[in-house]
Amino acid sequence: MSDAVALVGFGYWAPNLARNLQTHAGDRWRYLVELSPERRAKAAGLYPKVTVTDDLSAVLDDPAVGMAVVATPAATHVSLTRRLLEAGKHVLVEKPLALSSADAVALARLADQRERVLMVGHTFEYVPAVRKMKELVDGDDFGDLLYLHSQRLNLGRIQSDINAFWSIGPHDVSIANFLVGQRPEWAAAEGARYLNKTVEDVAFVTVGYPGGVLAHMHVSWLDPSKTRRTTVVGSKQMLVYDDMDADAKLRVYDKGADKVFEDEYGAWQYRLRDGVVTVPELEKAEPLGVELRHFLECADAGTRPRTDGWNGVDVVAVLEAVDASLRAGGAQVKVEAGDR
Repeated sequence: MSDAVALVGFGYWAPNLARNLQTHAGDRWRYLVELSPERRAKAAGLYPKVTVTDDLSAVLDDPAVGMAVVATPAATHVSLTRRLLEAGKHVLVEKPLALSSADAVALARLADQRERVLMVGHTFEYVPAVRKMKELVDGDDFGDLLYLHSQRLNLGRIQSDINAFWSIGPHDVSIANFLVGQRPEWAAAEGARYLNKTVEDVAFVTVGYPGGVLAHMHVSWLDPSKTRRTTVVGSKQMLVYDDMDADAKLRVYDKGADKVFEDEYGAWQYRLRDGVVTVPELEKAEPLGVELRHFLECADAGTRPRTDGWNGVDVVAVLEAVDASLRAGGAQVKVEAGDR
């Protein structure tokens, strides 16, 4: 319980992590590592009790530091996470875990070998509405899971080092993997490069799961309206999670199409069912705070987190298959997630 915590990186997303570290780790938050002098100065002003440095060795060599949170550009995740694990630290790394499934598998294996906690920041798996969806999908009233579709759209934040699906698609992949509860089998994708000739600004992705379950994902940073919506269709119920709806983030629709009888031509007749719409009560909690508390608890107890390294591997494997499909003109590509 006495292990100190370090935050590595203070860029786009890290200030949110810093705020939650101050709340949930308190005095255990010992270091903040950042290369930019301007960002270091800002962090030092906000968190005067934290040692702000540009030297990762200060964290690696301090035996009092048992945990580290990595919030740096995606291309640096592998090298930083490996160094921290090899130094005996538990690590929470922001998504994506790596930029290749081979690197992701290597990190997950290293964490297991070193008996260190490796957790990936798939924050939406800690969102109360998503947790409730999982409870409903696994329940008897929902029926069989048929398919999912999601939209994650906005005008910005435009990046040049990774495409739109690598940037924001991991959220939807992790949600789909979580709700389906099985590892994906294949992915197919089409996209376009409008602003930058090296990365896609928009992507339309379909992921196939065992049993014929499909998940269709539309992501773009070149869209006029901010949209964060996931629809889950079952044989008895349908769910809509709209993160932009302040009044009802999750709606449950008692709708469906039921087989009634087979006519003389062997064709089934269907009765459409249009029942009530309910809005479940959800826990009031900031997902990032829930995620960070979970990491601290798992690191203290030495237990495996919900979104462990292998969870990260499964997401990266889909992203990699999507890239291959984009290069192959939309062809289905097998998702290779590596052996556990």
